Amino acid sequence: MNAAEEIDALIAKNADWRGDLLAHLRATILATDPAIVETWKWMGSPVWELGGIICVGNIHKNKAKLTFMDGAALADPDHLFNAELEGNKRRAIDFFEGDQTTPESLQALIRSAVAHIQGRAKI
Repeated sequence: MNAAEEIDALIAKNADWRGDLLAHLRATILATDPAIVETWKWMGSPVWELGGIICVGNIHKNKAKLTFMDGAALADPDHLFNAELEGNKRRAIDFFEGDQTTPESLQALIRSAVAHIQGRAKI
């Protein structure tokens, strides 16, 4: 299977709010920039990239999660990051059942991650 098929299968395997949420997050990520590429890494994780890893998605027992590889370097004006806040590299967003986030806030964070990756590549 290719990455898109693997992600489809993960969503289908979790046919509850977590799968629905990951599908929504995926659509929001892909709508942010048509150049974003989906990959499948680390023994079963959806990854979204554009010149480097933007974020990794996961489904856990009681949450869905997006981990931004360079999240500590990103501005987060809407305070989406709520996990892995103590490190100097990654930041994550844990989504629990009923949590709401606006696509615009998430897309702004994704655009910030892409700009960070692209800026780092020019050094």
